[in-house]
Amino acid sequence: MTEKIRFSIVGFGNIGRRHAEHIRQNPSTELVAVCDIDASKEALAEGLPFYSNLEEMLSSVQADVLCVCTPNYLHERHTIQGLEAGLHTVVEKPMAISVPECERMIAAAEKTGKTIFAVKQNRYNPPVQAVKKLIVEKQLGEIYMLQVNCFWNRSDAYYSESDWRGKKDKDGGCLFTQFSHFVDILYYLNGKVETVEGWIHNFAHQHNTEVEDTGSFVLRGQNGTIINFNFTTCSYETNMEGSITIFAEKGTVKIGGQYLNTIEYQKLESAKLPEINISAKANNYGLYQGSMSNHDKVVQNVVDVLHYGHAVMTSAAEGCEVVRMIEQMYKGATKV
Repeated sequence: MTEKIRFSIVGFGNIGRRHAEHIRQNPSTELVAVCDIDASKEALAEGLPFYSNLEEMLSSVQADVLCVCTPNYLHERHTIQGLEAGLHTVVEKPMAISVPECERMIAAAEKTGKTIFAVKQNRYNPPVQAVKKLIVEKQLGEIYMLQVNCFWNRSDAYYSESDWRGKKDKDGGCLFTQFSHFVDILYYLNGKVETVEGWIHNFAHQHNTEVEDTGSFVLRGQNGTIINFNFTTCSYETNMEGSITIFAEKGTVKIGGQYLNTIEYQKLESAKLPEINISAKANNYGLYQGSMSNHDKVVQNVVDVLHYGHAVMTSAAEGCEVVRMIEQMYKGATKV
């Protein structure tokens, strides 16, 4: 019988506890310790060894994998600590908040011979996989244009919950914290971009954030596509939409819903896609909701890679490319 893969977690907030839930549910994995600087979270660890210092946990606990679920600006530091301690690392989005940080993480993985798993769970969404298959099999022909819409709500309560949120040097901005998954799906389906022009503004959160809350971009893909990317955290009271529409030579298809969870429209030369409409699958964090809850599949991918030699769903190199695209977008943006 194959031994269970032992996981530890640094950062035991909302997303860290989501990782813990799925590690505990997977028959091939075991959660052996958690770490958080907030000692009050020990009560949430349900009897597991609890540490307030990552170095102490890494030196005291025998584990195979470290899940990095800390604020964005700590991802590089904690990932490299885990790798240098001999652990594979699962890194929450965004992989980091700059390309140089990502490159240092990749260099550490290469030096230690360990693997970085970048968390991009929306890739597992059935509608995304269905459309990816169409593209890989060239059933859409030439792709002409894409439109990405990300219309969410982030309230004052969200920003008051953690002091790093909305801080430029710790959060990075909406494209890193809220919408990096949508940049990733754009990259996953259509590849890199070469030119960017856009506009960003902070309409409703000037009193509690240092970053934009709204933006609109026109991008040109390396494959020649024209891309329109719109986002806001000002949707009134609740998340409204997360969608990507593809206009192509042999069809038009829209992945829609709030979290890329439905095939909302399709007109295809090839066979019709199955009706996909997934409900109640958002990550629910009490004060707000996030992207699709596919962290069970992230954990299973670690098992499949380490036990069976499967491919990593989102490699560190891909995670870095998403950060590069976000940097391109911010560089090409005008503040209005």
